[in-house]
Amino acid sequence: MLTRLSIRNIVLIEALDLDFGRGLGVLTGETGAGKSILLDALGLVLGNRADSGLVRAGEGKASVTASFEFAQLPRPVAEALDEADIEIEEGEALLIRRQLKADGGSKAFINDQPVGVALLRTLAPALVELHGQHDDRGLVNPRGHRALLDRYAAHEEGADTDAVAQAWDEWRRTTEALAQAREEIEEAKAEQDLLIAHLAELTQLEPQAGEEERLANTRADMQKGERLAGDLEELRHVWEGSDAPLAQLRSAARRLDRIGAEHPLLAEALAALDRAVIEAGEAEDKLAAAAEALQHDPAALDAAETRLFELRALARKHRCEVDELPEKMRTFRAALDAIEGGEAELDALELAEREAGDVYRDAARKLHDQRVTAAQKLDAAVADELAPLKLDAARFRTDIQELPEEKWNASGIDAVEFLIATNAGAGFAPLGKIASGGELSRFILALKVALAEQGGAATVIFDEIDRGVGGAVASAIGERLARLARDGQLLAVTHSPQVAARGGTHYMIAKSSEGTVTKTSVARLDDAGRQEEIARMLSGAEVTPEARAQADRLLEGV
Repeated sequence: MLTRLSIRNIVLIEALDLDFGRGLGVLTGETGAGKSILLDALGLVLGNRADSGLVRAGEGKASVTASFEFAQLPRPVAEALDEADIEIEEGEALLIRRQLKADGGSKAFINDQPVGVALLRTLAPALVELHGQHDDRGLVNPRGHRALLDRYAAHEEGADTDAVAQAWDEWRRTTEALAQAREEIEEAKAEQDLLIAHLAELTQLEPQAGEEERLANTRADMQKGERLAGDLEELRHVWEGSDAPLAQLRSAARRLDRIGAEHPLLAEALAALDRAVIEAGEAEDKLAAAAEALQHDPAALDAAETRLFELRALARKHRCEVDELPEKMRTFRAALDAIEGGEAELDALELAEREAGDVYRDAARKLHDQRVTAAQKLDAAVADELAPLKLDAARFRTDIQELPEEKWNASGIDAVEFLIATNAGAGFAPLGKIASGGELSRFILALKVALAEQGGAATVIFDEIDRGVGGAVASAIGERLARLARDGQLLAVTHSPQVAARGGTHYMIAKSSEGTVTKTSVARLDDAGRQEEIARMLSGAEVTPEARAQADRLLEGV
């Protein structure tokens, strides 16, 4: 709740510090005393537009600081502060300060940390609810009507909005998963024919790992054999003829063997000749092996070259190395398998999406029925409050319209708006379209009383809700304001002595002049001061004994 408001150099206010407490606080004063200045100042810390005209004449800057204290921060406030990386210790006050410069511009601070004005506007609905002659938010704004009805329905009917929100999230999740799967399958199908062609081409060639190196080596050997074929053939004739070197060596060795024992030197010559025969034999074997290895087969060379060229061409086509072609083949085969498997997965996702949609529809339909029932009770509760507030001919209706499917959301399938008809026979219109500001405030009061169990902003302010009424109606307004303030904080700017008498605290706003300087001041009244102020409100400029007696009766009657 609002615990302190400090104002410096705002219009007619030079310096003002006001402390507020729980319950009903009333603010009174003569017309023109400056009650609207207080509301303008409070509006600054709630994010209203900064007008340099609010800076007191002759001053360079102005400031307003509001202190709010909570047993526990309202969830919207805590979430907004957390998102803005502003930490507030448990039990610490929330201090909002706004500075204005006379030459334009403003700054905002939360607990001395600079913030944007947008954050103040985000926090405002959870901090202060202001109802006045030009109310354009709070209960008047239809964007909040569905949430208000849901809170009322949850209290009255046990309506479960969480079930709808959870069902919506699951439906969205399955819908998105289905859409993504369909997109992936469509993309795959668009390439399916190409994948089939690529796979057929690779399957026909059946590339093997390491095959390029083997083919290249074989091709090189065959090309080398082609070049050496003539020389090898000539060598073959040399080694295989009757006068071949090896045959002659062997013949010489046989002859030398017969006479080798005749002289030691002949034995040594024989040993050397034997070695030559052995070496020549090894040379013959090597030549035969080389001839066989380098044997030239034009058909085999052509086949090796053709396959090597095909493999390399296919690798260029797929922008990979030849040794990567087997992996490419496996990749294409897996992609085609995935298309076939994706069809089965798609069927499962479509089933899950339909089932999630059915769960959401069932939950949303149940919530719709609960809203309709709660709306009837709310309409009756508001109707009971209208006559005492001199709105006998008025009617109130909670309008629930089913949205088209494309506008369904986590809150359900309904649009909710509070409608009123101010005169008999008149049609219903949105709450904010009512002609009279006083009537609007009383409608708001009736609605607030009916929704009293559902909470709202930490501080509620009614600005001249009693304008144009008096007597029993003013008493009814005062009684309802006091009832609403029992478990919270409510401030009322009032001209009605009946309303003022209901206040737990009473602030009097006065304007005074010192020479050419006019100032507005606010004083918290004691019991005697309250009696005098209420007497003034009853009698006018001259306070009579009868007015004081009537003020006493009003104060004693509450």
